[in-house]
Amino acid sequence: MSRKPELKGWPEPKGRPELKGRAARLARLLPTGRAQAARTPFVLLVVVLLGGGLIGLLVLNSALSEGAFQLDDIQRETKNLTDEEQALQRDIDAYSAPDALQRRARELGMVPGGDPAFLGPDGKVKGAPGAAHAPLLLAPGAPATTPTPSSSTPGR
Repeated sequence: MSRKPELKGWPEPKGRPELKGRAARLARLLPTGRAQAARTPFVLLVVVLLGGGLIGLLVLNSALSEGAFQLDDIQRETKNLTDEEQALQRDIDAYSAPDALQRRARELGMVPGGDPAFLGPDGKVKGAPGAAHAPLLLAPGAPATTPTPSSSTPGR
């Protein structure tokens, strides 16, 4: 008589051919049909999680691509604005150069000032102020000469 070990909680397999030895012991460890039905929800859960993960990655990838395009547009706009700022700064530098200021002042009819006079903290005048003299209007290309200031000092 052969004695078969019984495992608690595991029913004897039915509808299977009788196995002997090691195969019989391993066959008892296999789950029955009820365990197959319990596996289906788990498989569905795994499939849903994988599908949700793939959809999430697709949405994330699309958002990152859109952000990269926006970043490229902003960088291009920044470069254009920087170029415009540099061009405006060059214009300002050209207008504020001493020779450009002198030329524009002459175009407006301004003349160089005479000798300056300064007031001291005590109210006394220091220096001899001179009058501004209008330069003679000459033909284009002729050198401009300024008259010499007179020896008289007005205001004294």
